[in-house]
Amino acid sequence: MEAKQASRTPVKLTGHESRRLAAKRRPFWHGRRFRQNIPLWIMFIPVVAFYLIVKYAPMLGLVIAFKNYTFYEGIWGSQWVGMSNFDNLFTQAQSVQIIRNTLLLSVLSVFVGFPFPIALAILLNEVRRTWFKRTVQTLVYMPHFFSWVIVGGIVITLFSQGGVVNSGVGAIWGEPYAFLFHEWSWISIFLGSGIWKEAGFSAIIYLAALTTIDPSLYEAASMDGAGKWKQIRHVTLPGLSSTIVLMLILAMGRIMEVGFDQVYVLQNSIVSNVSEVISTFIYRTGLQGGQFSLTAALGLFESLVGLVLVLLANTIARRFNRQLW
Repeated sequence: MEAKQASRTPVKLTGHESRRLAAKRRPFWHGRRFRQNIPLWIMFIPVVAFYLIVKYAPMLGLVIAFKNYTFYEGIWGSQWVGMSNFDNLFTQAQSVQIIRNTLLLSVLSVFVGFPFPIALAILLNEVRRTWFKRTVQTLVYMPHFFSWVIVGGIVITLFSQGGVVNSGVGAIWGEPYAFLFHEWSWISIFLGSGIWKEAGFSAIIYLAALTTIDPSLYEAASMDGAGKWKQIRHVTLPGLSSTIVLMLILAMGRIMEVGFDQVYVLQNSIVSNVSEVISTFIYRTGLQGGQFSLTAALGLFESLVGLVLVLLANTIARRFNRQLW
């Protein structure tokens, strides 16, 4: 009986605790922190408007993936066909091949090209001559600002039948090699051109992350007898681990995306078995062929796979981030 009465006795709160409890009950826009940050909220409004108008509003158009869309009837007036477009998509041999090509090129681009910016940033970080470091850094990230039309023209000029590379190959082996007309050599050129164009610019992110590493860690490792390789293994890479994981998660989100510009500029009909990907298929079939519903279904499938991969990579990174190094 006494225990019941004691449980019903109200707990007396201090002044600080009562204020905290009252602050929790009030809406957040009545709080002091919100009022202090009103200028920041106003600055944030254009960002929200941009994403709502440019990113989220067009998603309503994905409904045409479930319709037989025509220009005359419009998005909402077109006939509803349900999952028919997806059935047509995954029963075509060409669609399966296109998805396979996209996965092949994307996975190779991520896992072959991903280490290059990290290695480049570490090498530049070890350079002690400032003028040399800045010169090399400028030269390696300059290709990022070239369009793929320019880069593709350079690549085709180098590796064409009468190009510079084949001139040397012909002088050594007697006849040129059709680099752009064999599937695996085309894939190698595709990967190499992508690395050459983007590795320098991506290295800037890792160079910025390297500046956050405490120099005293290198001094301590040196005093313990660690050489450059051991310092990179035990100091530099652990210091970059969070940035590497973040960049890997972002790369996983683009695993189903292969740049349209790069593929379209470099591809040809002879290597279409490996060079025809989702983006080029959507361009030819959707925009040129007028099959908007079919290509919208393919684009929706691509986006859903990318979303699943991002969530999966994020989950794995959270669980194993402390054990990576």
